Parts: sequence; structure tokens; C-alpha cells
Amino acid sequence: MDFSFKEEQLQFSDALKRWVAKDYSFEARKKIIGSDSGVSDAAWAALSELGMLALPMPQEQGGFDGSALDMFLVMQELGRGLVVEPYFATVLGAEFLKLGGGHAALLEQVASGELKLACALGERQSRHDLADIAATAAASGDGYVIDGRKSVVIHGGQAASLIVSARSSGEQREPSGVSLFVVPSDSAGVQVTDYRSVDGQRAADIVFDKVQVPASALIGAPGAGWDILDAAADYGAGLLCAEALGAMEAIFAATLEYLKTRNQFGAPIGKFQALQHRMADMYIHLEQARSMALLAAVKLGSSDAQERRRVVSAAKFRVGQAAKFVGQQAVQLHGGMGVTDELPAAHHFKRLTMIELSLGDSDHHLARFIAQPGFAQGEFA
Repeated sequence: MDFSFKEEQLQFSDALKRWVAKDYSFEARKKIIGSDSGVSDAAWAALSELGMLALPMPQEQGGFDGSALDMFLVMQELGRGLVVEPYFATVLGAEFLKLGGGHAALLEQVASGELKLACALGERQSRHDLADIAATAAASGDGYVIDGRKSVVIHGGQAASLIVSARSSGEQREPSGVSLFVVPSDSAGVQVTDYRSVDGQRAADIVFDKVQVPASALIGAPGAGWDILDAAADYGAGLLCAEALGAMEAIFAATLEYLKTRNQFGAPIGKFQALQHRMADMYIHLEQARSMALLAAVKLGSSDAQERRRVVSAAKFRVGQAAKFVGQQAVQLHGGMGVTDELPAAHHFKRLTMIELSLGDSDHHLARFIAQPGFAQGEFA
């Protein structure tokens, strides 16, 4: 399989890399994190001007029809640059709209940078099971009334509209009976509690108290939203793998540079064979993670849902393992400095930790991979 990138893809990636280097330095990022909103309108406008928001949108809505492989390069650079803007939350929300159809006007607003989205999917009891939904959506007149609570909604406080999963029928943990809605965050009955997460990004707990939405707010068919939710979550997991790869590349490079400049016993510590072996192990984990993240990006466009689930879960598991190993080794090789906020390495490690816990951790995806049809018969051996 040829994993060579096209010239246009590399140009897109280089443009983003130059912007991060010029306008989104580590010091600039710290100021953004410390602001009241935790995000930057100027940075969001720059991402829009660079075409990053239009990239994954359909051409009919002013986008470029970018594939998951195109997005791989974007997320990799955002991970390397520790960008905290609500880009991932917005493009993931847009994926729900694309899969569901019928929300062309909202996609146009996303493509132009006018609209920020967030995905209110997880609940306190659900952990990584997105089908475990206690929030309800009851039919009322020509619309629905949504009640429930959503937890740790990434950039929920910065979004103008929320993608919400709710149960319109069926038992709490059944995939059947799941409905999806797009809900303006300023709707009556929506209560948002915004806070900063451990990696410097913003998250929110959101309460929906008798929130009324019209039938046009539905994404897809009522009670049949699971396939959309499952596919969009895999898309998001694939993007997170790419972001993690960028963060691991950055933390690996920073660690290598530190070993070359930190002197002990009259010589750079990078000359010590034991530390060279640890760097070699980090590199092996990094390259294995790169291979799996690329494979996931390719398979996200597959029409075979079982194959998509299998490859995405394998990638999320392997990338999660690599993120933990590379991050921990980097922190240890930096010594006490590795856990201070003064170094980007500590921030990369925190972001890698959050990525591991987002849209299913390693244990969840390992179990999901094993549960795929054919595994017990050894078809994947």
C-alpha cells in the first residue's frame, strides 16, 4: 500500500506548520490557555483563512471534500503545535451532519469558520460506551423535548451548536433507539458548566432541562442514529490517532535535543548507552503508531463497517500504548524538568494522556477489536 502524500496535501500541511511556528508559539499558547475563554478568536480566524475548516466539508457547502488522509496531516500538525482551538470538536460535529444529511446550511457555516460545534455524547455512567445513554428525547408536537446530562463535552462551552445523543426508545445500553440532534447552545433549558481540562483545553458538563427542539434538529432518522454515531466516533478516533502522532513526534524530538545538550559527568547524557537504548525503544513505538494511524486514516473511508471498526480499534489501542510509553520515557529522561509547565514536553504528555481517554481508551478498543466478527476464528491472525 502506497502511503506517499500528494504535493497538495504536503502544501496544506506546510502552511499549517508555518502558521504554528510563526503565530502559535508555546508562549502564545500559554496566554490563550490562561485567558477567560481558553481559546483565541484570532487563531480560529487564521485556521479558517488557511482553509482548515473548509478542508473536510463537502464542495456543495463551500468545502474541499477532504478525506480522512487529508485530515491526518492537519491533525498531526495540530498535535505537534499543541493547538487548543475547538477544531477537532467542530470537524467531528460536522461529520455527524455530513453522515446524517439535511443540514447543508450548518455545514456552510462550519466551512466559512462562522460556526463552532461540540459533541455532547458521553455521560457520567457511560464511560466509553456511547450506547449507554440515559438522556431522553420525547416526541412533543412537531418536535422533541430533550432531558439529561452530558459530561466532559470537549469545547462544549465554546460551541454555538451541540451534537447531542439521546434515547427516544429502547433500553439504556441498546444501540437501537438512539436519536441524534443538533441543538443551539443558547436554547432555553441548556445549562453549560465550562472548565479547563488537564491538558489545557476546555470542556464542559451540560444539562438539558426540557429543551425543546423542532423535528428539523434531527440528524438522520429518529431512533436510528447508532450507525451514524458509531461511524462518526470512529472518524474522531482516527483523527485523535493522528494528533497523538504529532504530539509524540514533538516530544521525541524535544527529548533527543535535551539528551544532546544536558551534560553529566563531563559529557552529554545522550552518550550513555542505556539512554540511547531507551530512545531507540521510543522510536520503535513511534513508528509502529505511525503505521497504525495511517492505516486507520485509509480505512475510515471503507464501506465495510466491520473492517473500519477493526482497524480503528487496533490503531487506537496501539497509539494509546505508544503514547503512554513515549510520554513516560520522555518525562523520565528530562528528569524533574519533565513534569514542569515550563517545558512543552510536559504539555504534550498531558495532551497524550487526554487523547488516550477520549473516544475509548486502550482497554476499551482492545475489547472492541476482540469482539469483531471473525476474531475468535483466527481470521485476523
